[in-house]
Amino acid sequence: MPQDAFEALVAALARGDLTSAQLEQKLLKAGYDPDECADALARADDDGYLDDARVAVERARRLAERDASDEAIRADLASRGVPQGQIELALAQAAPEAERAERLAARLGGGTRAARALLRKGYPEDLVERTVRLEIAE
Repeated sequence: MPQDAFEALVAALARGDLTSAQLEQKLLKAGYDPDECADALARADDDGYLDDARVAVERARRLAERDASDEAIRADLASRGVPQGQIELALAQAAPEAERAERLAARLGGGTRAARALLRKGYPEDLVERTVRLEIAE
């Protein structure tokens, strides 16, 4: 185990992008004192290691590339401790939800199968209806 909370934080970041909230949870779970965690997070922020907005944008982009719905992306980012305002900014930089729905529906061949998949992924019903009708019309 690294000697102090800051070293543990840096080691966690070396393994992958994490939000401040995720890092705090990891440190607390590893048994570090809450004050040590707060100090480590403050130092990491001062040193430029933390950028929750960038992490949120990158995560939203990756999920959008996998045709996740806005609802699914919001839930994922919220579970990572990203504030609502940053979630909306990250979504604004991802591919539009309708474009993602059309791409997934086309890949699945349209029709009922695509509609069910879109609904399971959290796409709004009205968007699913429009998307599937669009696939049928084409």
